[in-house]
Formats: sequence, C-alpha cells, structure tokens
Amino acid sequence: MKFNPRVSSSRRKCRKAHFTAPSSVRRVLMSAPLSAELRSKYGVRSMPVRKDDEVQVVRGTFKGREGKVVQVYRRKWIIHVERITREKVNGSTVNVGVAPSKVVITKLKLDKDRKALLDRKARAAPPPTRPRAPNSPPKTSPPPPPPQLPLPSRRSIEMN
Repeated sequence: MKFNPRVSSSRRKCRKAHFTAPSSVRRVLMSAPLSAELRSKYGVRSMPVRKDDEVQVVRGTFKGREGKVVQVYRRKWIIHVERITREKVNGSTVNVGVAPSKVVITKLKLDKDRKALLDRKARAAPPPTRPRAPNSPPKTSPPPPPPQLPLPSRRSIEMN
C-alpha cells in the first residue's frame, strides 16, 4: 500500500524512474544482504555492494561461488566477482555479471565513511524482536463485534 502521496504507484512511472536512475540512486538500489555473522555483528540487514567486498552467490548458475567484487557496473545493474568468468570463442576470458540481489556479502571493506554508515543504519534500526511461537495467540485481542441493530418487523413495514 502506498503511504507517501509524492511517490507514484504507476507501473510505467516506477519502471522509468528505475531505469533512468542516476548513479547515486543506483548505488543504493544495488544493495545486497549481509551474511548472518555480519548481520549479528553490526545489527544491519543490507549494504550497498562495493568493490573489494567479498560476496557469495546464493542464486543462479554460479550458486555457492565466492569471491571478491572486482567491479560494480551500475550502468548494467550488475557486479563482477573475481572468479566468475567464462571463456570467449577467441580464447579471452570475460567476467560474467551477477545481480547484487543474488549475492550475500560475507566480508565488508571498511573505511571511515562505511563505518559511519553502518553505525547510522544500526542506530536507526529497531531492536530485533523474538519470533512468536507457532499457533500462539496474537498479543492484542480482536476488536469487539459491531452491535446488532434490531431489524424492523414485517408489521411495522406494512403499516407505513
């Protein structure tokens, strides 16, 4: 459901905004989830992928492969990972692009700006909540049923 009146929910406008997004916006859109260890360490779910981060592919043809990010190719919405290559017909090797949503960041390249971003995101994030046990009742009681209004009798309708 849409909450902000300034944001369109029109399919064509959303697609146009996505595909014509500037590099600064693409950076944020090309984020990847952190591994479970990094998530518990920093209290952050995802970060924009950056060159020299180490990632593991979790979906697709290259599932299970790990490596260092060689290039973040924002124009094509892909990242190039160290050992994910293929050989061309002429014998040269080329990097194969992987979508950042299909990888998990296993090691971050930290500098002072990235540490500041991690701190800022961790402060903004709500504290983790424990999952509810299955089949347990919800914490709030359901709203009371609306009051029943008496229906008019047939006689009162005929008299009018």
